[in-house]
Amino acid sequence: MGLRCTTVALALGALRLATPASAADKAYGQYLSSECVTCHRDDGQDNGIPSIVGWPADQFLAVLMSYKVKDRPNPVMQAITGRLSLQDMEALALYYNSLPKKIADD
Repeated sequence: MGLRCTTVALALGALRLATPASAADKAYGQYLSSECVTCHRDDGQDNGIPSIVGWPADQFLAVLMSYKVKDRPNPVMQAITGRLSLQDMEALALYYNSLPKKIADD
């Protein structure tokens, strides 16, 4: 059942993400991201917790949905995504997709 829910959610999300994103969606995503940056760095660096900056929106949404339906095992991410609506996750996906990946200085 979990895999089927994920597949349906991905299809719906892909259809919605295919439409042009509004500035309000990204602004809402930025607002919601305040919880994300407590663990994920917003500068694109990966120091043990994966960077989510610059991810393709459809991939970002798929990963969030897989945590929400508990297909991916991570209690923290499951709890966070459990509180998010599809609209919230789409806004986060659009916001993080809009951020440029930064190249680390060596």
